Amino acid sequence: MKQAVSTSVTRRSVVAALALAAAPVAVSMGADNAYAQAKQSTPEKSLYERLGGVFAIAAVVDHFSDAVVKNPIVGQKSKNPQLREWHTKNLGRLPGLKFMRTLWVCNVSGGPYQFTATKPGTTPLGLEEAHRDLRISPAEFDEVAAELGRTLDFFKVPKKEKGEVLAAFAAHKDEVTAGYGSGR
Repeated sequence: MKQAVSTSVTRRSVVAALALAAAPVAVSMGADNAYAQAKQSTPEKSLYERLGGVFAIAAVVDHFSDAVVKNPIVGQKSKNPQLREWHTKNLGRLPGLKFMRTLWVCNVSGGPYQFTATKPGTTPLGLEEAHRDLRISPAEFDEVAAELGRTLDFFKVPKKEKGEVLAAFAAHKDEVTAGYGSGR
């Protein structure tokens, strides 16, 4: 028993001595270098964590979804008859859509929730099939992205995270607009 205690104390003493010896080196390297080294050893949080997790994401999705319904270009007064109909006659489905959008954002931002397409398509997320009948044009997609940007600003999402969310959204433009031009 005595040997284990003395070994433990010896190890602590060595660690303490090393820490004291390293302190002047860190100071002499300059605060910026020490900060950079500390930052490198700490893994960056996922986008999901930086956005505030599921509850913060759900609040953003709720606000965004309601804003899209009211948006004059892609919502209830849209010139696109499919979007106009969805945003006037299918609002009973909006709570489910908000849920699915929340799962999607949680999934693509590195969170613990898994999004599974309700209409599987050729892409992993199946967004082309879910949106095909809406015949969304590239310009309409861009307006929805702009609405998302305004929502992120409303919630004061930092610039870096806002950029990452918008990039994740934009990455699926071809899928979402796959039905455009088919019978419009």
